Amino acid sequence: MKIRFRESNLSFKHPFTISKGTKTHQPALVVELEHLGYRGYGEAPSISYYGITVEQMINDLESKRLLLEKFAFTGPDRFWHFVHHLFPLNPFLVCALDIAGWDLHGNMAKKPLYQIWKLDPSKGPLTDYTIGIDSPEQMVAKMKEKPWPIYKIKLGTDNDLEIMRTLRSHTDARFRVDANAAWSLQEALDKIQVLSGLGVEFIEQPLAKDNWQGMRELFEKSPLPLIADESCVAESDVEKCLHHFHGINIKLTKCSGITPALRMIEKARKLELKVMVGCMNESTIGSAAVANLIPLLDYVDMDGPLLLSTDNATGLSYDFGKVSLSGRSGLGISCDRLFESD
Repeated sequence: MKIRFRESNLSFKHPFTISKGTKTHQPALVVELEHLGYRGYGEAPSISYYGITVEQMINDLESKRLLLEKFAFTGPDRFWHFVHHLFPLNPFLVCALDIAGWDLHGNMAKKPLYQIWKLDPSKGPLTDYTIGIDSPEQMVAKMKEKPWPIYKIKLGTDNDLEIMRTLRSHTDARFRVDANAAWSLQEALDKIQVLSGLGVEFIEQPLAKDNWQGMRELFEKSPLPLIADESCVAESDVEKCLHHFHGINIKLTKCSGITPALRMIEKARKLELKVMVGCMNESTIGSAAVANLIPLLDYVDMDGPLLLSTDNATGLSYDFGKVSLSGRSGLGISCDRLFESD
């Protein structure tokens, strides 16, 4: 098996702000696996508040490159277990390799991933579109720039309710609120009472990721469903969320790829938790991995390619929240020109 990789640093159409900070570009690692003439592609973004950089992913990959290239690829499950043990402290890198492994597997089988999993791509939820923190006027402008049926609104400011009232006065679209762990318990109790009357569907990660006592109280009192994000990183976190959240938001990058995400979905269903898969501003490569999972989900947030001004691949399209893939195998996209100059 041959491995190639490169750093990607795509720019946002608008500076993207959440409660944790602002960024104008999204650094990411893109990998290519080649085996028996077939190729597979994967991606993992670098997220500063998780402390994993593209440089670290590249250094780790280079340190084990010979072992990876000697691996006898027979399928993605076995490959994930191999790379998971090879890079136990770098789930982001494992995610990029795992996505590439699934893409390679699908391309070798000449089937899209959703077909391998026996899923119907016509079924499943619409994706939301994210409006990052800004002045209320600028957030309205971003919303009007992209008419959409569901907006995910980033909050975590002193004027959260003013923002929401202003946005609501300009659209009848469904709202989802993501506080990115920025609220105190009392703030959440107060704000959610108001937000419940403003057409908000659910609240994502209102409190700090380790504030389980606060989440238990909020879970018992909130008039709106609560979805875990920062509190649900790995497979072992799913059960912890029971009786603290109504659902979980799985991020492929954080949990280390498609392989564990499938297990997390299954575990959440057994616990009767709602299931969302979200994005971390990946390009079409990482977003296509999410797109193949849509029929398994209650909610999906995979708007990275819509927020970025350029892309790493083609074949993923959006139609007012409806997602489709044009390719007939693997992830369902084309990355043929990505490494052309190498």
